[in-house]
Amino acid sequence: MTTFSPQSQTNSRIYTVSSLNAQVRLILENEMGVVWLIGELSNFSMPVSGHWYFTLKDSRAQVKCAMFKGSNRHVTFKPGNGNQVLVKARLSLYEPRGDYQLIIESMQPEGDGRLQQQFEQLKMSLAAEGLFAQSLKKALPDQPKRVGIITSKTGAALHDILHVLQRRDPSLPIVIYPTMVQGEGAAISIAQAIGRANARQECDVLIVGRGGGSLEDLWAFNEEIVARTIAASQIPIVSAVGHEVDVTIADFVADVRAPTPSAAAELISRDMTHQTQLLDRKRQQLRHAITAYLSQSLRQTTQLQHRLERQHPQLRLNLQQQHLDEISQRLTQVMAKKLQKHQQHVEHNNYKLSLYSPASLVRNAQRNLERSEQRLYDALDRKLLNARHKLAVAAEKLETVSPLATLARGYSITRNEQGDVLRKASQVKAGDTLITTVTDGEIHSSVIK
Repeated sequence: MTTFSPQSQTNSRIYTVSSLNAQVRLILENEMGVVWLIGELSNFSMPVSGHWYFTLKDSRAQVKCAMFKGSNRHVTFKPGNGNQVLVKARLSLYEPRGDYQLIIESMQPEGDGRLQQQFEQLKMSLAAEGLFAQSLKKALPDQPKRVGIITSKTGAALHDILHVLQRRDPSLPIVIYPTMVQGEGAAISIAQAIGRANARQECDVLIVGRGGGSLEDLWAFNEEIVARTIAASQIPIVSAVGHEVDVTIADFVADVRAPTPSAAAELISRDMTHQTQLLDRKRQQLRHAITAYLSQSLRQTTQLQHRLERQHPQLRLNLQQQHLDEISQRLTQVMAKKLQKHQQHVEHNNYKLSLYSPASLVRNAQRNLERSEQRLYDALDRKLLNARHKLAVAAEKLETVSPLATLARGYSITRNEQGDVLRKASQVKAGDTLITTVTDGEIHSSVIK
């Protein structure tokens, strides 16, 4: 006879349900990171704790969500069931029930995110076709003989370009191809202007762009017809749309992307001396290097911030508050069912009494019933009062062990720049920077000796 023993499973780890849920939660939070979703709100509730609980769904699936009050206070509209929203969230697991859920960090109406979603879809589609490939980029002429400008004839972008070209190289000929840059029909107008410049072949470089604006204002430069027309152009094109932070599909397809219309004019125009031209090229290289460095630093900072948020005591406190909300709801439901059951029992006894008792017995039984009913209500009141007292004691205990309550009593937490908690004076040395967390913020200090 073979006896099963856990020790015989040499290659398997045996989990408890709690440890399994905790491990799955860590995997979801650490591996998936931040995600963006569009869906419809349903089962929306706002307990007295200030947190929001709801379901995000589409036509085929749904997922439970929680948005804690530290995040939902930044929502600029009043959400409700049936709203279509765009949310930024982190994947997590509610360990007590083993429910997969989303922790929502931000929420906005769907319309604000729809254009961004279309932008990303078209960007990925064109990139898959190879329209952004570096091998397709045409080199700009070192000394252009004539420059074409495709933009609005009344916009500030044209004024900025002409001002820079006049200052840097007044002798450079310019041809303006006026076009719409915003609104219905703007994309077709831009594509036609690029086609007209290619048909005339009177310029050896083109600047295509406009001034800054919202994503909707710049949308003509995200249209597929504009992207494909730029890719098909035989004349090198410099994309100069909006401000430096604005990025459009036209920027990816163009041979060169300039951060602003003025920068595009700087890029293609000749300066008066070779030294200045060399300086401009060095400045452009430095800008790209700094941008790359800042992007990398921002990614590292974001990763560290996410790690810090996952370890913050407030997150654990929010999860405990969520658990407390559920216990309170279950207690209310149980008491209501118990009261309903007793009420049904009383009604049944009244019915039997009316069937089998004479009038005098009915009156006596009615008085006895009223007394019993009063005792029952008294007992229920005492039971409900006792349950509420236990709940208040549990909440008081939870508040007692809260790190925030400890801070409020005058204690503080001191960490070094690496985030390690300092418990001994030997952990620091002169010149170290310390970060002390108190109840209303942080204090940064340096060790003198």
